[in-house]
Order: sequence, then C-alpha cells, then structure tokens
Amino acid sequence: MPATPDTPSTVPPAPRPVTLVTGAAARIGRAIALELAAQGHDLVLHCRASQAEAASTEIGRAHV
Repeated sequence: MPATPDTPSTVPPAPRPVTLVTGAAARIGRAIALELAAQGHDLVLHCRASQAEAASTEIGRAHV
C-alpha cells in the first residue's frame, strides 16, 4: 500500500554513506575528507600525525 498523508511509509530513509578516509590529517586525505563531509558522508578518519585532532575538528565543522 503506498504511503499517503494519512498513512506513514514503512520504508525508512536511506542511510547516509559512511566513508573511511586514511591520511585525513593533511594534504590530499584532508581535502577528500572535507569534500565528503560537505556532501553529507559520515566519516571514519585515520590519521597518524598529531595534526589529527585539528583536522577532525575542522572536518566535523564542515559536516554540520
């Protein structure tokens, strides 16, 4: 039965894509993470450097 204003749809909305970005603290990895965040992806970031916290904060702001 199709959804109408009186009956809710039983199909949940599509989930947001989840993407793993390695090297997300700097250079290309950071640029990719920022772009994917802007497009609405939920991100899993992998960073080796101490810049990771600053990068994840910036990427988190782009995600909102």
